[in-house]
Amino acid sequence: MITYLQTNWIEITGAILSLIYLDLSIRQRVSLWFYGIVSSLFYIVIFFQTKFYADMSLQFYYVVISIYGWMNWKNGQSENGEELPTNQLSKRLTLYLILATGIIYIVYYLILSQFTDSTIPKADSLVGALSVVGTWMLARKLIENWLVWIVADALCVALYVYKELYPTAILFVIYTVMAGVGYWQWRKKMVE
Repeated sequence: MITYLQTNWIEITGAILSLIYLDLSIRQRVSLWFYGIVSSLFYIVIFFQTKFYADMSLQFYYVVISIYGWMNWKNGQSENGEELPTNQLSKRLTLYLILATGIIYIVYYLILSQFTDSTIPKADSLVGALSVVGTWMLARKLIENWLVWIVADALCVALYVYKELYPTAILFVIYTVMAGVGYWQWRKKMVE
């Protein structure tokens, strides 16, 4: 057990930080973005080592979008400290996001299949595209981000088991369940 912990400490630390990030996301706390940045830095290393290049590139994106989300959530607060309100997608924005997901998928797939030694470029690209869009939606505080995360996280479970990243696979099982909880909590808070 100690050998396992010593060998996988980066992945275990990243998973713990990611759980803190998820909890703070569900509770709609601005500090979630700090944990998003730090956990992403750990996962850059993990995904590079396991050749999950789309996921690795996502971590760089997560660092940048976390800074944006932090500013957006902080600046969205009113002077009396009320938080940025939760919003819903319009039909028009839904169509744009579906189109953006398709384009991002194609770009990821072309890069991964042509320029890397990725062993699963199609699945890695799909998760990458969903994750880019889902994180942008979270930064904009759109409730439907949780629905995107349910799909993306469930796909990740299978991918991480395939790559024998068991702590990360367990993390994404929890993420999948908690994305459902997040949707329910945000929905409940919207109707209050």
